[in-house]
Amino acid sequence: MLDKLKTLEEEYNVLESELGDPEVLADAARFREKSRRYAELGEIIEAFREYRQVQEHLEEARELAGDPELGEMAREEAAELEEKLAALEKRLELLLLPRDPADAKNAIVEIRAGAGGQEAALFAGDLFEMYTRYAERLGHKVEMLESHPTDLGGFSKISFMVKGPGAYGTFKYESGVHRVQRVPATETQGRIHTSTATVAVLPEAEESDVELDMSEVRIDVMRASGPGGQGVNTTDSAVRVVHEPTGIIITIQDSRSQIKNREKALSILRSRLLEMKRAEEEAALRANRLAQIGTGERSEKIRTYNFPQSRVTDHRIHFTTHNLEGVLAGELDEITEALKKADQERMLEELSRQTQNA
Repeated sequence: MLDKLKTLEEEYNVLESELGDPEVLADAARFREKSRRYAELGEIIEAFREYRQVQEHLEEARELAGDPELGEMAREEAAELEEKLAALEKRLELLLLPRDPADAKNAIVEIRAGAGGQEAALFAGDLFEMYTRYAERLGHKVEMLESHPTDLGGFSKISFMVKGPGAYGTFKYESGVHRVQRVPATETQGRIHTSTATVAVLPEAEESDVELDMSEVRIDVMRASGPGGQGVNTTDSAVRVVHEPTGIIITIQDSRSQIKNREKALSILRSRLLEMKRAEEEAALRANRLAQIGTGERSEKIRTYNFPQSRVTDHRIHFTTHNLEGVLAGELDEITEALKKADQERMLEELSRQTQNA
């Protein structure tokens, strides 16, 4: 492990130097790729440097352990440093686990109202607000892609892109069915209802990820419908993209610009095709695939938001918090970190079993 960490530190130092190179700065794609890798290695190198520092202090404490005056204090310090070193070693093992290359990409998030009628649509709106605030807290940008608002202020469907380093690696844990238990605004007798919304998270596909044959794509333009401001219904700005081999249909009308709507639709199409490709590869390797939490099936109930008890429960890892208000305000860090940690620990256990069986 230490040899691998030293190699990564050398790569990190080279990248640090290259990111200040005028030739790299002049090439946007090259600079972006090196910046992603540099950021990816940052947490590992920081932990490795702390590990070496603790190791040095531990050696010093052990040398002083036999000193008649400082020995007792040195032995106590050594015991604390040994615990810290073991924790750092475990952390480094987790950080060195194989990473999904898609984790560094932007994320496309799609929310659909499920069971529960208007209440489900309102809940879909609540989830959208939650994710928007979470993205803002992380310093990411949110770009609207498609929305279908309802009369009461919710959404039957809404999709948006989260732009920022590692956006997909963070938001992918939200894929699945979210359930809410509360008294709806439309309920007159105070009864608690259960409604659902489905969340799908896709990594944004770049043109180099998916080779799109435009001869297989039909693009229709039409007049936008529904709410959208003055002029939205008077121009042929809405775009429908049909991918004939797969039957995927995407309709975008949020922008008054036909060109922008076309770009958004093709971006979503590439991302869905990339996700289909990833799903096929995972299915082919399922027998040897590491167990992951993050990319649950759409039919899987992953989380319940219980308003009467101000409780949020993530069923995948049996995690519960009573900070419902904070979670809906975008304070998802605690849940996300718990999911990431559980995902890493499962992968570590699986790698250990594979090593023993090899």
